[in-house]
Amino acid sequence: MNAFEIGGVAIPPGGSATVDLQVSVLANSTRFDLPVHVLHGEKVGPCIFLSAAIHGDEIQGVEIVRRVLVALRGKAISGTILAVPIVNSFGFLNHARYMPDRRDLNRSFPGSDRGSLASLLADLFFSQVVTRCHYGIDYHTAALHRTNLPQIRIAPDDKELAPLAEAFGPRVILASKVRDGSLREAAAKVGVKILLYEGGEALRFDEAAIDAALQGTLRIFKHLGMITEAPPLLPHLKPIHSSSSNWVRAPEGGILHSLRRSGDRVGEGEEIGVVTGPLGQNPVGITSDDEGIIIGRTNLPIVNRGDALFHIARIKGRPRVAQAVPDEDEII
Repeated sequence: MNAFEIGGVAIPPGGSATVDLQVSVLANSTRFDLPVHVLHGEKVGPCIFLSAAIHGDEIQGVEIVRRVLVALRGKAISGTILAVPIVNSFGFLNHARYMPDRRDLNRSFPGSDRGSLASLLADLFFSQVVTRCHYGIDYHTAALHRTNLPQIRIAPDDKELAPLAEAFGPRVILASKVRDGSLREAAAKVGVKILLYEGGEALRFDEAAIDAALQGTLRIFKHLGMITEAPPLLPHLKPIHSSSSNWVRAPEGGILHSLRRSGDRVGEGEEIGVVTGPLGQNPVGITSDDEGIIIGRTNLPIVNRGDALFHIARIKGRPRVAQAVPDEDEII
C-alpha cells in the first residue's frame, strides 16, 4: 500500500490529514481554499469521496460528513476516503445556494482552469478529488422552504449503482436523469459512480435525515469492503424503487392546508391538501395524479397558483413524460 498524494501532501497508509487546495485569493488578500480531509487505510481498497454544500445553503451534509468521520475513528479502513464537507464555501458563508458570480456550481462541471469562479472551483474539485475516486456520495437537501424525504437518486439503467443504492438503504430510490453540467454527468463520463443523497431542507439540520445518511454511508463502506461493521438494514425497510416523479402544483393562490406528510403513500385521485382563502373561503382540493409516495413538499403555507406543493415518486404504472420546465429539486 503506497502513500496517497494530494495537493503536494503524502498521506501514509493508516494516516489522515486535512489538505487545503487553493482556489483563489479574495479581494482582502485572504486565501480561499478547498479543504479535503483524507483517511488513507492500511489495506488496499476503493477510493470514495464524500461531498456536501455544493449548494451553499444545503448545510446538512456538512454535519453528515462530520458524523461519518467521527464514526470511523479507531476503525481499520481498507482503501481511501476523501471527505469534502464544504465544496461551495462562498455560498456556505453567505447562506446562499449559488456562487458569488451567480452561477450554480452544480451546472459548472467538469469546470475549467480558465473559466468563471464557479468553473475554477468545479475544475479543482473535479480534477483533484472526483477523478481520483471510484465512487462518490454527494449530499443534498431540498431547496429553501421545502423538505425532502431521505432518498437516493441514481442514473437510470446503471447496473453498478443500483446495488449500491440498495446497500445504502434509503426509504426511496429514484432513478432520475442527469443534467448538463452536473457533477453526476461529469463523473459518469469518467467512470466514477455517484450516489446523490437527498434529505431535509436548506439551512436546517434534520436529525432523521442526518441519521439516515450516516447509517447509509457506513453501509456503503461495508458493502465496498472498506469497513467490517455497519448498522444493519431491517428486512421490512426495503427501499421503494421509482423511475419517475412529478410535482403537484397549486390550483389557486391562497393558504395551503396539507393533509399528508412526506413519506406518506398516496393513491391516484386522493385528496392530499386544500387551498383556501385567509378565512377558509373558496376551498379548492389538491389531488394526487398518481399512486406513489410523497418524497418532498413545500413548508410554506402561503402559495400562488402554480407553486410546487408535493413531490410524488410514482410507484405504479407507466412513467409519464417529464415536465417541460423541471422543478429545482428535480434538476440536481
